[in-house]
Amino acid sequence: MQARENIRNIAIIAHVDHGKTTLVDQLLRQSGTFRDNEAVQERAMDSNDLERERGITILAKNTAIQYKNNLINIVDTPGHADFGGEVERIMKMVDGVLLVVDSFEGCMPQTKFVLRKALQHGLTPVVVVNKVDRPAARPAEVVDEVLELFIELEANDEQLDFPVVYASGLNGIAGRTPDTLEPTMEPLYEMILEHIPYPKEDTEQPLQFLVTLLDFNDYMGRIAIGRVNRGRISQGQVVAVLDREGKAHQARIEKLFGFQGLKRIEIEEAAAGDIVAIAGIKDINIGETIADPVNPEALPVLTIDEPTLQMTFLVNNSPFVGREGKWVTSRKLRERLFKELETDVSLRVEETETPDAFIVSGRGELHLTILIENMRREGFEIQVSKPEVIIKEVDGVKSEPIERLMIDVPEESMGAVMESLGTRKAEMVNMINNGSGQVRLEFLIPARGLIGYRTNFLTLTRGYGVMNHAFDSYGPIVGGQVGGRHQGVLIASESGTSTAYGMLSVEDRGILFLESGTDVYEGMIVGEHTRDNDIVVNVCKEKAVNNIRTANKEETVKMKTPRLMSLEEALEYLNEDELCEITPKGIRLRKKVLNKSERERYEKQRRTVEAGV
Repeated sequence: MQARENIRNIAIIAHVDHGKTTLVDQLLRQSGTFRDNEAVQERAMDSNDLERERGITILAKNTAIQYKNNLINIVDTPGHADFGGEVERIMKMVDGVLLVVDSFEGCMPQTKFVLRKALQHGLTPVVVVNKVDRPAARPAEVVDEVLELFIELEANDEQLDFPVVYASGLNGIAGRTPDTLEPTMEPLYEMILEHIPYPKEDTEQPLQFLVTLLDFNDYMGRIAIGRVNRGRISQGQVVAVLDREGKAHQARIEKLFGFQGLKRIEIEEAAAGDIVAIAGIKDINIGETIADPVNPEALPVLTIDEPTLQMTFLVNNSPFVGREGKWVTSRKLRERLFKELETDVSLRVEETETPDAFIVSGRGELHLTILIENMRREGFEIQVSKPEVIIKEVDGVKSEPIERLMIDVPEESMGAVMESLGTRKAEMVNMINNGSGQVRLEFLIPARGLIGYRTNFLTLTRGYGVMNHAFDSYGPIVGGQVGGRHQGVLIASESGTSTAYGMLSVEDRGILFLESGTDVYEGMIVGEHTRDNDIVVNVCKEKAVNNIRTANKEETVKMKTPRLMSLEEALEYLNEDELCEITPKGIRLRKKVLNKSERERYEKQRRTVEAGV
């Protein structure tokens, strides 16, 4: 058995926006990975367009750094609980974790979520207190918070004795105490080499390799990425591929790649402990084992957290179908959703009685929104229903997902926020007021109470509030109405183009969702009513043309600014009898039944059935 003391495999984990991707940037730069004249983007690891726009990591990605003849493989993991499937798989590839915590914000819900996964897998932690150059930094208190979190998550004695590095990823400085920062990341490199264990798997035993990530290349097809758990692997080798059910078939390794910086480099051979990419196996999937053909042994199948939220994805059947998108058929929609299952192990897709609708289940709103946004950019036109939580039986009791919600609000907004969460059945479990004018509140709340809450929360805190949440557990269903929209909507009475005159005539009825000159169709939602009932309005009305001059004819009329919704806001806004139409160029809210008289007839039947029940 050959010791591989010059290799370290680590995952870098943190809450959203605590600076881990920027920290990796600095580790790459200072290790000499990039040439002096090489143009490198900020946040080099966030290569996906959506990641760069939103400033979050969605897909796990790996890189490799050479430092003093040591190879440090770093995997950048998503910080958001919605991407738990990615996090779960990464833990199988590494021996230790860098836990990055903001020196001001401290431990947040997603820090807890990702750290729990790491500790359960028995990984060795190194804590990085980042952004120590912030004016309000409180590094000593944050380290105490981290220790409390480790104790709460039942870390073992070795894990509790974690080393700490203080750093500023943005400025590329680090030190073993907050007062001894050096203008280099060397203290962090040294801490990794000292504390993270090197791979100890046997290189002489029969091959085992778990497929953890998938990539795709137009020339090579599917590329399987993972860690060699045992033995050796080489180019041209014939191997056995064991699927998730344990069935085996033979395949050949066409190409083998190692990692250097952000690039893949072709290699001849790899041994236990190496993280590599394999090309040439056509139908390889996540969770499958590549093994020795003579002695094929499967590794334990990946266990992934169950989805907590579901939506119905439908083929677009609005009057505007096919005007803005490329892909509009149910065959294309089905193909795309099932293709997503190959790389996203925490997603579920079920077919329904009708071929035009599919039930898609995910880990949360963000998880499903990212899928919808990607499909929209690829040219799909789809309609989706209101997100609903998944109810399941736990010990014979019907249970719903409960989220741990952490919010930071100005003191003056605290009362209004607590009152609004009370109506959504939230239970306060902690409150911290450190005298800075900001209060941190922690709640346990049914997941359905959070649907549609973000917009209300930002209004109550005048945009100064910050909210984060992560799945906590399943609990018995809370009785009574939780959340939901209290206002009715303004519905277009006819198809046409909205006019300034038509919109002015309905402005006093509520808030409009569109600008003048927008194409609308009958049954489309064009605004929010000031009352709790829906009303039909005509925003396409044109002013009668006549020769009569009026005293105020030359007056300029100023219209109110419409409320234009983002995709997340539109999905949160939906009611049970509404759909969101999503195309490459637009997001529209509509009623499921577009015609007014048909809608009234349907509603009457529904009430009759409910009364009979």
